[in-house]
Amino acid sequence: MYYENKRDKLRNQFIIFVLLIVIIMLLCVLILKVDKTDISQVVKTNYEVEKLSTNNEENVEKGISRIISNVTKSVVGVSKLEQKGSTIFLKNAEETLGLGSGIILSDNGYILTNEHVSGGKYSNCYVTLENGKIYDGVVVWADNNLDLSIIKIFANGLSYINIGDSDSINLADEVYAIGNPVGIEFQRTITKGIISGINRTIKVTETEDSGTYMEDLIQTDATINEGNSGGPLINTNGELIGINTVKISDADGIGFAVPINIIKPILEKLIQNGKFEEAYLGIYGYDKEVIPYLDSKLDIESGVYVASIQVDGPLFNSELKVGDIIVKIDGIEINKMNDLRKYIYSKSPGDKVILLIEREGKEIEMEVELGQN
Repeated sequence: MYYENKRDKLRNQFIIFVLLIVIIMLLCVLILKVDKTDISQVVKTNYEVEKLSTNNEENVEKGISRIISNVTKSVVGVSKLEQKGSTIFLKNAEETLGLGSGIILSDNGYILTNEHVSGGKYSNCYVTLENGKIYDGVVVWADNNLDLSIIKIFANGLSYINIGDSDSINLADEVYAIGNPVGIEFQRTITKGIISGINRTIKVTETEDSGTYMEDLIQTDATINEGNSGGPLINTNGELIGINTVKISDADGIGFAVPINIIKPILEKLIQNGKFEEAYLGIYGYDKEVIPYLDSKLDIESGVYVASIQVDGPLFNSELKVGDIIVKIDGIEINKMNDLRKYIYSKSPGDKVILLIEREGKEIEMEVELGQN
């Protein structure tokens, strides 16, 4: 009896051992199968992600190309004299013809360019559209200090550019400059670059003894040639953020554009009312960045330094003096001359504004009725 019980016990243990072995083998097979499935899924997922990434890059490139192609339809040629035939061998074409570029801002023919390209207010010029049609244009607004002007041509249904926000740009943002370098043979040339600097101030020499300062400019390394003057500087969304204006002639890859936000109040009034009556403060001032060029002893932390007061302006016989610092207008802090210009552009002749002035550590408040320029 004892031996039989022992044999039964051994047999049972053996059966249990075999069952355990079978179970372990089944588990191993199952684990391997699961691992194989996971690996195949991972490989498949990685392939799909990689493939999707490649397609996205291609789609982005195609999208930018399509955007820029649409923008070029709104780029025009601007000249002071009617362009006839080739200009590629014409020396100083920009000076001789006022040859440059412009950008259509509205479907009814408002065009933005440089003042040195179109001429001053009420000047006549010629505008050549993408389709080759030439229109007589008249300058309805111009500012020599900004080197900007707006031309009106009598046309409708035009392709026009979308306007961006030049206050939201950042260093190293990708940009494109479009224009007509040299002449009609290279019209709508596109160059690519980045925003190399913001709020730049440069001195523009007019004669050996005189010059002016252009402030708050956008610096870019996108190539800007002479005929690009007045052409658009756009972001990757095809939005206008600046107007190409000047380049450093003895250096490569240093060009400048005027930020677009400065003319937004003007454009809004022109489109809404068909005219723009320019309010006039009658002073010329400088940002704190320009002060070191004028007087190394001057040091201002904020505001706009009053450099001159025009004799026919509303502030000529007021309390304001040269050397005063305008720190606020209607309670709004002012740190750039362009901020002051932009605010005045939003007003109308006859409107009253309140200036807060700093003079020798004291604050002076004065009310001014704006004139008409």
